[in-house]
Amino acid sequence: MNNDTIFALSSGQGKSGVAVVRISGENLGGVFAKFISKPEFQNRFAYFTNLRDENGDLIDQCLAMYFPAPYSFTGEDVIELHTHGAPAVINKIFEYLSSVGMRIATRGEFSKRAFYNNKMDLADVDGLAALLDAQTDKQRKSALRSMLGGDSDVYNSWRSQMLEISAYAAAILDYSPDDLPVNITENIVARVKKLYAEITNALKSYRVARAIRGGINVALVGETNVGKSSIFNYMVGANRAIVSDVAGTTRDVVSAIIDIDGFMVNLSDTAGLRETDDEIEAIGIERTKSEIENSDIVIRVYTPENVPQERIDYAHIGPNPNINVINKVDITDFYKDDFGVCVSAKTGYGMENFMALLRAKIHEIFDGAESALVINARTKELLEVAQSELANAMNVGDNYDLLAEHVRGAADAVGKILGAITATEVLDATFGQLCLGK
Repeated sequence: MNNDTIFALSSGQGKSGVAVVRISGENLGGVFAKFISKPEFQNRFAYFTNLRDENGDLIDQCLAMYFPAPYSFTGEDVIELHTHGAPAVINKIFEYLSSVGMRIATRGEFSKRAFYNNKMDLADVDGLAALLDAQTDKQRKSALRSMLGGDSDVYNSWRSQMLEISAYAAAILDYSPDDLPVNITENIVARVKKLYAEITNALKSYRVARAIRGGINVALVGETNVGKSSIFNYMVGANRAIVSDVAGTTRDVVSAIIDIDGFMVNLSDTAGLRETDDEIEAIGIERTKSEIENSDIVIRVYTPENVPQERIDYAHIGPNPNINVINKVDITDFYKDDFGVCVSAKTGYGMENFMALLRAKIHEIFDGAESALVINARTKELLEVAQSELANAMNVGDNYDLLAEHVRGAADAVGKILGAITATEVLDATFGQLCLGK
């Protein structure tokens, strides 16, 4: 890590009433005194000041605050300038800061300095990245728990137990049984099995945790002309999809993001499933199949005329739980209530019941997921390594030297999640998730 003094806009880009410019580096007390034109000042105290450039020309009137090391976000001296948010003001401040030897920060560089100064670990950084991306309350809660150390506590506990198990396993080879704890071998094996089960359960919840962070994928699927687009428009509250009596009107996937009880839902209206010679429609049908595979909930839309004879349990929870919807019941007297929920997207009949069923399904699957680990692609890969190493440890029999080696391998993988054992590419990928000013 270099010792450059860095700066960035920590608030959003574009015109705004207030913008926050953050500066981080070493020994910035003199710089701050110059900013506020006072030789003495209080730490963490807001000063209203006329910020001037090297020629004494006024740049802006702003609030300035000084956070001395190590009591700051980065662990270094930090200055925050709360200025007017006009692009011209921000550009002039950046020009001034550059002229006095500072440089603009790279993506995630503030958080990287916080990491190197032991203010946060990589699990906290992952939580911060998730918080910055949060669009709904459930996402906020999940990310906030991770950013404040909830995930780190779990990972640190696992790693600490693994290192202890590894040490005890190695000790079996070096000490006589009389010098070791009673039932040490049984306890070691039991603890390895427990850790394996906990990591396996965490990986099982990856799909749910991913859905909380990135949104729950819900797909409307069915044959052509069953009214999927009408249901989509009802759910979105706008005429986003084309509604027509012509079969095959939807040629591609139409998507929208909606908020259902604090959960972000990625809703997709897909091309109707049927045999077709139309090349463009065929591409849309293939994309429909892909949407089904990637969905967390599939809403299968039928009309009374094409309801299949066999009953499907639409309340089933599985990899892709289904909700069966029988649309267009306003034009027929045929009902099959035990198969799915009957609706008319045209008149609104049954739509509230359908939405209640969807809400119940979402809560059934995802309630409590905000308290689960925030597992992204990087942490999932490392947890799978730890899981594999623990599985190998359970299969070595009485070879405690090999058991110790495998458990150490699991501890190394969990250590990489935290950043306790790092590689440059891991750091770059992690901090690259963040924006400037973080």
